[in-house]
Amino acid sequence: MEIDNAGPIREQLAPNEHLLWSGQPRQGVTLRTSDIFMIPFSLLWGGFAVFWEWSVIQTDAPFFFKLWGVPFVLVGLYIVIGRFFWDAYQRANTHYAVSDQRVLIVTRGRGAKVKSLNLRGLSDISFSGAATGAGLIQFGTSPWGGASWLGNSGWPGMQTAPVFELAEEAKRVYELIRQAQQKAA
Repeated sequence: MEIDNAGPIREQLAPNEHLLWSGQPRQGVTLRTSDIFMIPFSLLWGGFAVFWEWSVIQTDAPFFFKLWGVPFVLVGLYIVIGRFFWDAYQRANTHYAVSDQRVLIVTRGRGAKVKSLNLRGLSDISFSGAATGAGLIQFGTSPWGGASWLGNSGWPGMQTAPVFELAEEAKRVYELIRQAQQKAA
């Protein structure tokens, strides 16, 4: 199924390349399985950082000590709240596609990039998801051993295997990729 906003994808296609499917990840703020660990950790970090900073401000400690806690409070704010909005922003600017030659992941906005994976060169493709067909398609393996327990977002700079994440029709797209691979071989 092709979507109307395939413009970022169409810009990347070669003249002889045919688009088989395009889509985007689920939009909005989303909780992941990894949040079972991340939310308690982030609350402990953020709570301690705010408590420490508040305690230092209440005393007549040197100005340097008052500044020392600010980065820790900022990191705490990011991991408690900011990471959810950053993840939503990234997903809103991410487009996925399957052509008759390759798989594309196009990210626009801040940190714009294009990831192109040739169908003939894809050896390790895995699907994980729900009975409804929603889920994740992973291309290759992550250096963290499969999909990272921290998730694919939330920690800037963390390298994971390329994925079609939170695709509503992931099972159908997975089958489409496997069929396109067979035709491309």
